[in-house]
Amino acid sequence: MTSTDRRAALRVGAGLVAGGAFTAACSRSGAAAPPAPAVAPRAAASASPLAAPAPRAFPGQPPQITHGPRDRPRVALTFHGQGEPSLAHALLGEAERGGAHVTVLAVGTWLDEHPALARRILDGGHDLGNHTHRHLDIDAMSEAEARDEIAECAARLRRLTGSVGTWFRPSRTARASPLVERLAREAGYPHVLSYDVDSLDFTAPGAPAVTANVLGGIRGGSVVSLHFGYADTIAALPAVLDELDRRGLRAVTTTELLS
Repeated sequence: MTSTDRRAALRVGAGLVAGGAFTAACSRSGAAAPPAPAVAPRAAASASPLAAPAPRAFPGQPPQITHGPRDRPRVALTFHGQGEPSLAHALLGEAERGGAHVTVLAVGTWLDEHPALARRILDGGHDLGNHTHRHLDIDAMSEAEARDEIAECAARLRRLTGSVGTWFRPSRTARASPLVERLAREAGYPHVLSYDVDSLDFTAPGAPAVTANVLGGIRGGSVVSLHFGYADTIAALPAVLDELDRRGLRAVTTTELLS
C-alpha cells in the first residue's frame, strides 16, 4: 500500500478518533492533551488467557537496552500503551497495513479499563509488555511503591495473557534507576527497555514534526519511543513506514530486533 493509499484509509478512521488523546505522557514536562470523547464500552477480553511469550534474556545485551544490533536492517517502534482505545485500534491497524509489527508497553490501569486490547495487540503479532500500573514517576518512589507498580501491572498481564509480558519500561523516565532495574529483574524481566530515538509525540507537535523526530535519528537497530492516544502519531505513521522502506529498514517487534 502506498503512502497516499494509507493516508486515504487513515482519514476514514481519523474522523472517528481525532478528539482522543493520551492523557498522561511519559515526560515529566510534557503537556497533557485534552480529554478523549466518550465511547461505547468494548466487550471484555476472553476469560481464557492467551499463550503469550514470556520475558527472555538476550546474552550480550546490557540490563537496560537502548538499541539493538546496528548491523541489521531492523528497527523497533515501541508504544506506551494508554489513552483512548479507538486511537489504539486505529494505530495498530495503520501499522499492520504498513507491514509493521510493534511493541506495546501497557499501563496496568489501562488494561483494567480495556482488557480486550491485550488480545488485540497479541493477535496482531505485536509484543506486549509492562509500563507500570499507574504511570507515575517510578524512579521517585520508595522501594515498596516501585515494586508494587511493577508487580500490579505484571499481574494484570499474567491474568489476561498467561505471561507478565515480554518487556518492562519504567514510567515517566527514559531510564530506570538502579533500584527500579533490580526490582524489574526480580519481577521476571531480565532487561529494562529504554530507547535511543524519542518521537516527542506526547507534546502534540503535529504529524510532520513527529515524522521528522523519528526519521532524523533512526538507524539500524534503533528503538523508538512513541505513544498510543495521539492522532498526530497515527497520521505520521504512514510517512515513517514509507521512509523506512525506502531506506531498507523493517519495523519489527523488540523481541525480533534482538533475536
